[in-house]
Amino acid sequence: MWPLIRLLPEKTNFTYVKFAGFAAFLSVALVLGSITSMFTAGFRQSPIAMYQAAEGGPLERLGAVLSEGFNLGIDFKGGTLLELQAPTPIDIGRVRAAVSALNVGDIQVQSFGDPRRALIRFETPAAADSERVNADVRARISAAVDSVTFPRVEVVGPKVSEELFTSGLIALGLAILLMLIYIWFRFEWQFGLGGVLALFHDVILTLGLFSFFRLEFTLTIIAALLTIIGYSMNDTVVVFDRMRENLRKFKRLPLGQVIDLSLNETLSRTIITGCTALLALVGLLYFGGEALSGFAIAMIFGIIVGTYSSLYVAAPAVLIWGVKRGGEGDTAPAAARGTA
Repeated sequence: MWPLIRLLPEKTNFTYVKFAGFAAFLSVALVLGSITSMFTAGFRQSPIAMYQAAEGGPLERLGAVLSEGFNLGIDFKGGTLLELQAPTPIDIGRVRAAVSALNVGDIQVQSFGDPRRALIRFETPAAADSERVNADVRARISAAVDSVTFPRVEVVGPKVSEELFTSGLIALGLAILLMLIYIWFRFEWQFGLGGVLALFHDVILTLGLFSFFRLEFTLTIIAALLTIIGYSMNDTVVVFDRMRENLRKFKRLPLGQVIDLSLNETLSRTIITGCTALLALVGLLYFGGEALSGFAIAMIFGIIVGTYSSLYVAAPAVLIWGVKRGGEGDTAPAAARGTA
């Protein structure tokens, strides 16, 4: 066995339910703060002013307010991506300085793998001719880098960007709905609601992180959020499965104590799984470059809050509604009295 694993206690006896009230207060505060950040552009703008300045119907205006809450990448804002290739290593700073003189908005220049290759992303001004702007950018880069070629050019229009943003949000909503149905059929509706609360908690807090710190929000982050949903639900299902077994085994034990017992029995598995994933993601964050940094940040934060939500959101939520044990009914008030 790996020596560090031996340091984990074989059996723990933490009282999670005892701190469920404080954890609920903390989670609600963080969720409300995240939602507020998303609808106020990271506490920097008035949502009413943004809503009035937007065009279209109420739903379009609401979507415009929400989109302002994130530092949207070119995938969602529209723009151009150029791949550069040269016979000698490309000076990233020189390329950035050359393109910055054109005032084309946000500019991202990064190398990947071979130093003779690079990617540049830039926004196309709304009132400008995209073909002319792209030609000017290529001319500037050609003057700054000898014998440069452009093997790949991608242009994303604002209409496509809006559809991508909407589709991404719909994908997140459908993923959470399907998880609810899955948990509902596998366990009981009480478990399903607890699992969905945990998923909402994880997704909203991760979105709040990107909104508050104005981290670039791209399609890669949508992929990370969907991965977080899967990871969090997998961890929650393990806890729920152990809880169901203990509910059948200890029919007279108060529900709060059954929850504590189940969480303690699955704690070592949760720690080992989470730490293994974090080790890989930290390596991805440091060595993956700018292209993968957002994905790594989202996954690291999502795994941390996903582990927390399995312990202090999903499982304690079952205590509120209570569950049935065989032929006996067990309600939340009775469980609460048993844990006092």
